[in-house]
Amino acid sequence: MPRINAPTVAEHRAAQQRALLDAAKTLLAKTGEAPSMAEVAALAGLARPSAYQYYKSRTDLLNALVLDVFPRWAQRVEEAMAAEQDPADRVLAYVLTNIALVAEGEHAVGSALAAVAPSEELNAQSSLMHGQLLDPLVGTLRELGAEDPAATAELINAIVHSATKLLESGSPVESVNARVTELLEPYVRGHRSGDRGKSQP
Repeated sequence: MPRINAPTVAEHRAAQQRALLDAAKTLLAKTGEAPSMAEVAALAGLARPSAYQYYKSRTDLLNALVLDVFPRWAQRVEEAMAAEQDPADRVLAYVLTNIALVAEGEHAVGSALAAVAPSEELNAQSSLMHGQLLDPLVGTLRELGAEDPAATAELINAIVHSATKLLESGSPVESVNARVTELLEPYVRGHRSGDRGKSQP
């Protein structure tokens, strides 16, 4: 029986799965190619046969990674938005948090997964994630009185995509954040609760 390095078997299993997912994510972000179970196990500090106790195949592991990466991305964005009291500031938080996640390599993992493991399941997960990610932004824009919140959300998301391309081409994240803030700040400033209704000079 394998040695248990946690208070319970369930916690041990969760820790080993976490180690395998983190290892797969690291390798995928580094190489852009689906790693073998042996490579993932080695980086996680496990024997190759042990890895198969948690994931029955490389495809099984990659699907688990999709289910792990995408919801955590959405959670980070939602938490950043929730931390802002003014709805207008949540719009900027949405964009800047997405850019931060791209800079941290999360987007590279998602892109690599789509390239190395295309499947209906992955495409469905990607579409679901996109919808879940936009939901809080659409809600915020509706709260701000946007005439077409869904369309505005897509346009704001297009800024995120453009920022992603800049990052991938080598632009520093600080520079990208500055340009995005410069672009969005007039919109945000005009919709902040303390600024609404002020007379124009």
